[in-house]
Amino acid sequence: MIKAIVVDDERLVRKGFISLIDWPSFGVVIVGEAGDGNSALALLREQEADLLFVDITMPGMSGFELIRQVRQQFPAIRCVVLTCHHEFDYVQEALRLGAVDYIVKTLLEVENADATISRLVERVRWEDSTRESLSRREPGGLAADRVLLFVPLKGQESEEELFQLPLAKNQPLIVQQGQWILPLQGRVTGDAIQRELGALPAGRWQAALVSGLQGRPCRELEQVLGKAARVELFYYGGKEQPPGLDYAELALAAEPSGGMADDSALPSAAQHLRWTLEREEWDSFTAEMLRRRPAAEAVAAFGRSLLKNWSPLLLSPPEAAELDAASAGNVNWCSWKQWLRQFAGHVQRRMIELGLSKEVMFCLIRAVLYMKQNTGRKINQGDVAAHINMSRGYFSQCFARFAGESFGEVLRGMRLELAKSLLLETAHPVHEIACRSGFEDDRYFSRLFREKVGRLPSEYRSQGAEL
Repeated sequence: MIKAIVVDDERLVRKGFISLIDWPSFGVVIVGEAGDGNSALALLREQEADLLFVDITMPGMSGFELIRQVRQQFPAIRCVVLTCHHEFDYVQEALRLGAVDYIVKTLLEVENADATISRLVERVRWEDSTRESLSRREPGGLAADRVLLFVPLKGQESEEELFQLPLAKNQPLIVQQGQWILPLQGRVTGDAIQRELGALPAGRWQAALVSGLQGRPCRELEQVLGKAARVELFYYGGKEQPPGLDYAELALAAEPSGGMADDSALPSAAQHLRWTLEREEWDSFTAEMLRRRPAAEAVAAFGRSLLKNWSPLLLSPPEAAELDAASAGNVNWCSWKQWLRQFAGHVQRRMIELGLSKEVMFCLIRAVLYMKQNTGRKINQGDVAAHINMSRGYFSQCFARFAGESFGEVLRGMRLELAKSLLLETAHPVHEIACRSGFEDDRYFSRLFREKVGRLPSEYRSQGAEL
């Protein structure tokens, strides 16, 4: 039996609607009724229901808001709008929020009530049969051979945006590991899919057409798509939109010995920046990225680290700001690859501006990396020059041109940044933080810290970095 609840603020209208129809003949039982939205939500927390008849114009919480709340809190419940308004805007808004149908109360009479409810019940049963084929209890697995897979790009997307799609009003929308699956029953053309996806807000969802799913157990489907779909979409290099993914290839990629490499961290060459100046190194670096396929989050973190670590040494403030703004639109490896090429272009222009050779530029980059890795140790200019196989005098000259400051000033700046982090992230006493940051004299450290930061280390810790 289909369990239904009627929500209408007018008691007589509510009772009249319930008494007008021979519900048991349609396999429907009215299990409750409510006079407003809050009462309806309270009832749903206590009473199982499959179907909710909702009046649109109610005091307090409107029917629109109730539908929105039901879709969020009870996604399996279907909502049907009860309205006196036959205006298109009212109907469109209700359907956009996920209502499966609407009934105009003023037009509902004994003569047409049976046909109206029969149509509605037929649809609910059809949806239930499709949902059942998607459940883990179904031994036959997925009924559809193709699905539209929706992956949120920014983590703040709402499934209400997916309910705008006409297909989502006729098919169950299944959530699996933060991804949404929309089975495609029957023949749905590519043009129709394109029109559907055009209704989604730009830059918020990534969609894929996954095929070869019929009969696949849903537990397996959830594991494979959860493990491989995001990565495959991120590194998809084809021109087909939406990208077409084959389930068998996804399943192979999801296996430990499959297409996804075990060493999925960024290659070590990523930090050395040789790829910014040499074409062969660029080709090798990007090929290694495709082989390893690090997660999108790791690639984004790498982009942020480039901006943090190399501004203003390799990037002017306007260049860094431009790259920072552009990074927000990077949703796949293709866009990140273009972004990294733009970063490399800035590095090349910087080298030309400084009048340095590639080898000297690489040596200076290695010097900065060595300094960052050993900031807390007692290193000096001679140690760094020896590490990069450059004479101390020549290194001092080139480094000052490269950094715009002397070696000593840059190293002190790095040590102060390390001290700031230790002050905020640890409970070590100030004298120990001075030592861990590479300062031998804690009184000199406190004096320098106040001179450069404007506060004593203890004040910085107690007041926080934001002041």
